[in-house]
Amino acid sequence: MVFLDKMSLRKIKLFIKFHWIAIVVIFLAIIVAISFAIFLRNAIIAWQDSEYYFKKTLLAQYAFFFYVLLVIQLISFPLTGLLWFWIQSGGANRSMTRLHKKAVKGDEIQVRWKDVIGMKEVKIEAKEIVNLITDRRALHRVGGKIIRGLILLGPPGCGKTYLAKAIATECGLPFLSAAGSEFVEMFVGVGASRIRKLFKQARHLAHLEGGCVIFIDEIDALGARRSLDAGFGGRAEHNQTLNQLLVEMDGLKDSESNIVVVGATNVKENVLDSALLRPGRFDRKIYITLPSLEERDEIFGYYLSSVQYDKEQVKTMRLARMTAGHSPADISNMVREAALIATRKQRATIKLDDLTEALERIELGLRHPAKYDDKEKRWVAYHEAGHAIILYLCAPHREVSKASIIRRKETGGVIWGSAMGEFLPRREDILGNIKVSLGSYAAEKITFGYTSSGVDSDFEHALSYAHYMVWRWGMGPSGYLGNLHFLASKQVGDKDLISEETKKILDDDTQKILRTCLEETENILSKDQELLDYFANELMKKEELNYDEIEEIFKKFGKTRSSA
Repeated sequence: MVFLDKMSLRKIKLFIKFHWIAIVVIFLAIIVAISFAIFLRNAIIAWQDSEYYFKKTLLAQYAFFFYVLLVIQLISFPLTGLLWFWIQSGGANRSMTRLHKKAVKGDEIQVRWKDVIGMKEVKIEAKEIVNLITDRRALHRVGGKIIRGLILLGPPGCGKTYLAKAIATECGLPFLSAAGSEFVEMFVGVGASRIRKLFKQARHLAHLEGGCVIFIDEIDALGARRSLDAGFGGRAEHNQTLNQLLVEMDGLKDSESNIVVVGATNVKENVLDSALLRPGRFDRKIYITLPSLEERDEIFGYYLSSVQYDKEQVKTMRLARMTAGHSPADISNMVREAALIATRKQRATIKLDDLTEALERIELGLRHPAKYDDKEKRWVAYHEAGHAIILYLCAPHREVSKASIIRRKETGGVIWGSAMGEFLPRREDILGNIKVSLGSYAAEKITFGYTSSGVDSDFEHALSYAHYMVWRWGMGPSGYLGNLHFLASKQVGDKDLISEETKKILDDDTQKILRTCLEETENILSKDQELLDYFANELMKKEELNYDEIEEIFKKFGKTRSSA
């Protein structure tokens, strides 16, 4: 009971402290109302005691005064409206610094650890943060200090905001959410004022509830490196806003407030100001990466559990292999898109074709309604058949999921070759990728005797791989080592760090790799001309071949894949 009385007394004192102006205004309004009631009573008594002639004269005067008052109001009302509009549209500085943030209690967010799929190592770090926030007494007993800030770094769609909500839920503390762009304006001082108001609100909540979590999404808009102003005031505003955040996070105003700032950003760590990342401000950094194969399998299981799908046909591990490099947000979007496709086809369950079509639609866009003539269709079919055969035979680290000659975006066709699991590309894998890119060129050259401009993007990919092998990864025939691509952009005075002779040797090495890969690719397709013709004819007839149909074609010709 004593504790409850103390808490009630504290809340009453805080209420009076923060609302004393309203209390004074209400008290004065009550006094005015009582005075008006007394005055009105005396006026009515005096009216009743007055003579008839005096009453008639007074009524005439009131009618004239009412007319004059009406004319005055008709003139002043538009002027008052214009003044009000000017103030609201930025005429007053106070309106620009407003920041209305509604606190959400941790229990109301309802995002538990079990709802955060994957990120096992990340959740271990986050749980440690929660324990440090909630068990302050144990921390103080050993002389430690509370954590000021936690920054979440990682690609878009990997669950940074979701993890921040889970931290707030598990802590059971009020949650204030804001975006970094809300604090950056063109007028100097506006952003700093908003930062002060945000932390003032957080301190009030921390005083009442025992703590508060502030989440600032896209903190790079606010916390990028400071620099000199170019004369337009923009950098000065940014610098002043960031300085205010640094001061607030130092806790100079209230060192005992249990306020934790959680920031999230997609940019690299070196983009942020070094003062923001030092210990005492953002004490902890959690790196959230794209999900692994096992985590994608778990994520697919989570999102598919909320829809109706064909459990015999749809296997989450196969979908996980198809989506290497995709974020949880991509996977969620893929399942939603597949549900729409199944509904459009008037089916009650989602099938594998719906999911693969959803993935293609997200990656490549909608199918193009334009049709090929017979000559173009045959050309595109051989082009894609060259890719598919080389991918199947020379790139065991990738799976041939689908072959299509249907237009999408700027592509005339596509071979879907998803990565089989997680791996660091080896020399053989990179050479396999180059051969796959050159497969279209070789197929066109063997079949028609000349090639088309459709190999443009294929050459771009092949040349990039070969260039990086020689210039960056030490895989060239001449044996040059080091990241020479990095040195090529550097100079000492007016001199380049790499000589022209060395550049020529490296360029020759790049061409040697391309020619060797092309020669091997041409040999394979020439040797298996019958397979190339059959595959291309199947594409012309069906326009699309799925995984099972592709496997059946290679089995028919006695082809098996080598192990990765």
